[in-house]
Amino acid sequence: MGKIHPGLSSSSSSSSSSSSSSSSSSSSSSSSSSSPTPSSSFEKITFTVWMKSLVLRGNGLTVYNSEGQVVYRIDNYDTKCSHEVCLMDLHGKVLCTLIERNMVGMLKHWDGYKYDDRSKKAWFEVRKIWKHFGGDHFACIVKMGSCDHRVAVDAQSCWYRMEGSAEKSEFKIIDEQGSVVAEVKRKQSDSGVMLGDDVLSLVVEPRFDHSFIASLLAVFGLITHKI
Repeated sequence: MGKIHPGLSSSSSSSSSSSSSSSSSSSSSSSSSSSPTPSSSFEKITFTVWMKSLVLRGNGLTVYNSEGQVVYRIDNYDTKCSHEVCLMDLHGKVLCTLIERNMVGMLKHWDGYKYDDRSKKAWFEVRKIWKHFGGDHFACIVKMGSCDHRVAVDAQSCWYRMEGSAEKSEFKIIDEQGSVVAEVKRKQSDSGVMLGDDVLSLVVEPRFDHSFIASLLAVFGLITHKI
């Protein structure tokens, strides 16, 4: 269950780090090999996304690392576009709970809670802000619940922007300085063949919390009715 479907496998876009002679680097390498899901990385990381659940006939999504291991998943079972979904790791530990809010007189939005702790302020909030009439382009504002909620090692924005195309299954996540911190697009095989529209490539810039980016990917799936 932890390995990627053969049809989705591909090599990572980033090369492996050269080994260091220092004992501290050796210890860090050992820790990394024992945990395939680091919360962030000092390198750009490419994931493969399958916009389907591992559960038979279920709805959701599955995220694989470059080694073909499942690192994040959402299983909606027989419900599509659920009003509440949980981003989990391979073993079923909840990393983020997403809840759709639909308040009277306001556009609906999604609140993301760290793990499943709703006793505290939401980790982030996503609001759809506009869409071209007759088109499929979309944009959302991601407002952090607090600027103290760090999702980057050496920088922190109080808000981010998601924008892209639902039809093309692609979007970017941009910080308040205008820098792209993650990008999703259709995945190509090593030979250049475009894979199905439910197989995506997710590239995350260095030092960003992967679970945060994966949570926004899930919101994209909910907004576009893909999960």
